[in-house]
Amino acid sequence: MPVAQLYVCDIPLLRPPGQADLLQVLWCPFEHEPDYKPPTALFWRSSAEVTDILAAPPEPFAAECDGYVPQPCVLAPERITEYPHHMDLSKELQQQLNDGSRWQAIGVDNPDALAPHEFYSCELSVAPGWKVGGWPPWGLTDPVARFCAACGAGMVPLLTIASNEWDAGSHGWVPCEDQHLAALRRAGVANPPKVQVSKGNHLQLYVCPESPEHPHTDLIQ
Repeated sequence: MPVAQLYVCDIPLLRPPGQADLLQVLWCPFEHEPDYKPPTALFWRSSAEVTDILAAPPEPFAAECDGYVPQPCVLAPERITEYPHHMDLSKELQQQLNDGSRWQAIGVDNPDALAPHEFYSCELSVAPGWKVGGWPPWGLTDPVARFCAACGAGMVPLLTIASNEWDAGSHGWVPCEDQHLAALRRAGVANPPKVQVSKGNHLQLYVCPESPEHPHTDLIQ
């Protein structure tokens, strides 16, 4: 069933094969062994050749749970700057992050009095939510390299499918247009498609930088 439809004109970061300008992401709404995650499929297409459009996609006969049946919603892509997860940094940079005097010297406002590395993780590091590209949101595991099964190249993140756009520790990433609703704790604001991956985690899709036609892989974090 459909999960996301992305156009290259909206997201130039995409690297389609040939004349394709549209990426369609589908998954099976059941968790499969051995990793207990929904299998995914990527389809690169030319939007000019898509003429027989359904008014509504077919509903699945069954699903693992409602969280694997995305609610239709419109994407509003926004380019942002984020920084690597602290576990992706060198030991030297990690030590500098934990030095509170460095933050004070540059006048960083830390109203919640978080530990320096927590402030970095919540406000500057990996952006939460659905995103194309960007840095991986490690947590369930330490950073783990992914390699293409076809050519052995190091794979790069294509798409993060998130269970929430933000949480209590990442309010700094709330879009301006949603901040008043987030302050009211309005239900559903942080998760418009109502997706819940593996009990509230993220599903990351990785692709080969050498060829978008090589098999992709995925990872739960």
